Amino acid sequence: MKKILLLVSSLLFTLVSSGQTAYDLLLKAKALNEGGKHTEAIKLLSGAVNNLNDYRLFLEMAESKILTGDYEGAIQDLSNSNRIMPFSGEYGLARIFAVRKDASVSVTHLVNVMNSDFKRSEKQIMLDPAFSQIENRSEWRQFWKKEWYTDIERGISEMEYYLSAGKEYEALAIQADLEKVYPGKNELVFSSALIDYSSGRPQEAIKKLNKLIAQDPGNGKYLELLAETQTALSNYAGASATLTRLISLEIPVAGFYLQRAECYRRTGELKKSMDDIEKYLQISPEDKTGLSMAGRVKAASGDNLKALEYFSENIRLHPGDAECYKERADAYFISKSWNWSINDYSMSLDLNPGNADVWLNKGIALVNTGKTDDGCHDFRQALTMGNKRAVNYLSRYCIK
Repeated sequence: MKKILLLVSSLLFTLVSSGQTAYDLLLKAKALNEGGKHTEAIKLLSGAVNNLNDYRLFLEMAESKILTGDYEGAIQDLSNSNRIMPFSGEYGLARIFAVRKDASVSVTHLVNVMNSDFKRSEKQIMLDPAFSQIENRSEWRQFWKKEWYTDIERGISEMEYYLSAGKEYEALAIQADLEKVYPGKNELVFSSALIDYSSGRPQEAIKKLNKLIAQDPGNGKYLELLAETQTALSNYAGASATLTRLISLEIPVAGFYLQRAECYRRTGELKKSMDDIEKYLQISPEDKTGLSMAGRVKAASGDNLKALEYFSENIRLHPGDAECYKERADAYFISKSWNWSINDYSMSLDLNPGNADVWLNKGIALVNTGKTDDGCHDFRQALTMGNKRAVNYLSRYCIK
């Protein structure tokens, strides 16, 4: 556990001093912002943005400053982003001036966004709370009088809404209408694949996605849906290969490392899995899912002591989470440290008394410490909650 704590405390220094890439810094800064550590994100990025000259770093630093209320600093960062990559900072500028209730300037920047490669969807703009400050202004109403979206874009937006609501028939109807007018359009091939995946036809989705990727191998949207579909089909080797391609594109989603780690775990490539988890924990050292996966992979590798370190760190960081106690209890259970497992199972049940598996395992641990009557009570609890395995233990230990 001490090694893990040392990693957490020294991480910021290591990232800057060891020549991390812009991508590494971006992932770390995003994790800090998501964790509410905006000042730390600014410190991390401020020493690197000018040297690395990557517009994405300026965008992320601007986001950090917006979240701390430093709008002037954010405007400067967004202007620097525009300097490196034209129009990349326009949406952020539109948001800031909307918050300041300057509708005219905000809409000017928003028009620039819509005429650029950084165009945003209607849903994203309408749901952005920043623009609530100007939604009753004439400039805002005038902005929406213009038709910013094509028929295909609007149709796909509607399809995505219907799929999210579980309305496959309505989505298919829109898809069919659009295909009559725009046959063979890649956007519609992709939306068709999305409908197939959402409707339980993953094999059909993969056929369409493979054709799209053959034409556009660097399309992150295509690759992400392919990886998700391959995982759904338990094609973990294929999914790990697709996730490798996604990571190579430097799309700033740290979760890709955890997804690939899980795929490697499923294919028995435990070292590769652990390498990805450690990479992820360098980015988000306090993440519950990452620490949990690290413990499970170490346990699967036979290193139960190291697994316990990760599980214990998870409990320290998330003391109110029943699953964290359960996972450490399971590790103690495997090593037949019965009393330790009983303590953790008890803590887990205090937080979530409805877990039948925990009742069963705690009962087994109690029987192994000679507390058969207490164990039988737990077996009955497990059976009441639907764990059929409890029947065997009740027959063996509790029926006289």
